[in-house]
Formats: sequence, structure tokens, C-alpha cells
Amino acid sequence: MGVEPVLDEVERVRAWYWRFAEHYEAGGAVSYARIARALATDDEVVGLVLGLPRGNKRQPNLLLGAVRFLGGPVEDWEAFRAWLVEHWDAVREVVSERMTQTNEVRRCAALVPVLATLAGPLGLVEVGASAGLCLYPDRYRYSYDGAAPIGPVDSPVLLECSTSGGVPVPGRVPEVAWRAGVDLNPLNAADEGDVRWLEALIWPGAQEGARRARLRAAASVAAADPAPIVAGDLVEEVAGLVSRVPRGVTPVVVHSAVLTYLPVVERERFAALMGELPGHWVSYEGWRVFPELEGGRGPVDTDMTVAVDGRVVAWAGEHGHSLTWA
Repeated sequence: MGVEPVLDEVERVRAWYWRFAEHYEAGGAVSYARIARALATDDEVVGLVLGLPRGNKRQPNLLLGAVRFLGGPVEDWEAFRAWLVEHWDAVREVVSERMTQTNEVRRCAALVPVLATLAGPLGLVEVGASAGLCLYPDRYRYSYDGAAPIGPVDSPVLLECSTSGGVPVPGRVPEVAWRAGVDLNPLNAADEGDVRWLEALIWPGAQEGARRARLRAAASVAAADPAPIVAGDLVEEVAGLVSRVPRGVTPVVVHSAVLTYLPVVERERFAALMGELPGHWVSYEGWRVFPELEGGRGPVDTDMTVAVDGRVVAWAGEHGHSLTWA
């Protein structure tokens, strides 16, 4: 017989799904917003979620991604609910084995102007790398404000980005001489199951088809020349990876929408460590992750804060579709 959850846990889950409903709606995932709101008021389904381990295993993105991964419906609450209850054991298994590891490769479009301001060649160390698709900013093409693309002409990936505020758009992509990553559960860009999981984490909506195409194209780039991705805790492993950057190459630790999943104390440990390591630290996170950064909150509430060595330099759309220079 299970232990009845305390009221605080119940209300925490309800509030979490309500908050995500607003986030989904702002991001154009209207069906996800409807499902999250309905789930928050459904005692039976909330009870199922409470049967999952505390923390990120109860996260809306993970639950909805698991349903999509298994081929379940995510357009309508009634259909979603009936399918979820019937297939709960399979959903719980996927949630147990998988993590929220979205690889939004378009974020490279917002990162390239920032990376181009750093003295190269660069040695990229991505924390929370997932399948490592954002470790290849030099292998993709970029079009800013509709201009002619920069980057290798034979790249299968074209990333478009609108700019404002005088973004210093570079004339060429930065030189990356070395790259590696760390993730609690590294994914393999050459593995169809792992790529399908990344596809399942893409929110439904108007941009879904384009995001899937970009994901597949970027996965082909990563699979052709796989960068080493260490399995482990990012706070514990990052210093070791930075120490492996070859001499004469500038270490750059980079992450996007990753530290939001860490407890505040771990974020603080990570930030302190960044101040001790050589090279640069490029952060691409929601402004609430490091609220102490001066000017961290962007002109658009859904924008993410881009900072170099703890100094805000820009704000970017969460999927890299826009970049505003600070």
C-alpha cells in the first residue's frame, strides 16, 4: 500500500502544470497548454504523476514527450487522458529511462555572433550537451535578417535569425578547433531511437515541421564526426573537459536552457567554478536562472539572456530565432 502524498506535493504538481500551460501557450503549443491545464485539475492523473520520482521526472515536458515517443495522442485532452491511463506502465518506463534533453540547434544562430567576439580558435565544451548538436556552430550556415548565408556552402543546415540592437553579425563562422560535451545521459546522433526521442521533445505547433527538419539535418552532421560526450554531472565534469582543450585553443564553456534544471545551490556552484577556469563562459538561459545579472531580463519576457563571463551581451529567442544586442 502506497503512502498518501502530502497536500504540498499535490499542489506543487498542479502549480507546475499550470505554469507550463502558460509557457506552452506563449510558445505556440496550444494543445500542450490545454492538456497541462486539464491535467492539473484531474485528481487521478495528478496521482499518477505523483507516483513518479520527485523532481524533474514529474516535469510536463518529459511526460508529454514520453507520450509522443510512444505514439500517443497530444492534440486533445480526452484522447490524451484515456491513452495515458491505459498505457501508464509504458509511459512510466520511458520517463524512468529518458530525460528532457532538447537539442534546439537553431540556438547556434544566436550564439555565433557571440562566439565570433572571442579570440579563436575555440575549444567548445558544452554542458548538458544531449546529442551534441550545438557543438557544431562552424558546420552550419546562417542567414541574419534575410541576408546571404555565411558558413560552409555544403552544410545541410541553414539557420535563420532576425536581429535588432546592432548585433555584430560576423562575416564568417568562428573557427572551432576542438569540441566536447558532458551530459547525465548522452544521446547518440547516429542512433535512430535517440533522434526519435529528440523529435518527441519538440512541441507541437506551427514551427514543428521546420524544427524536425533542422534536427534531422544537424544530427547527420554530428553523426558524421561525433564529438566526445562524457556521461556525468556537469558541475563535476566540466573542469576536466576544459583541461583537455589543446594548448593554443581558447576554452569556451557553453550551455543553453540547461541550468534551469539544476537546484539553485548547484547553479551557484557552477557559476563560482566558471570564475576559476581559463577561457570564457557563454550562458544562454532564462533570466530567472541568474536573476542577479544586471540587465538580465530581456525586452520580451520569453527571451533568454545571453551572457559572457557573467556579463549580459544579448537577449535571444528561446529557439534562436531572434537576437537583440544589449
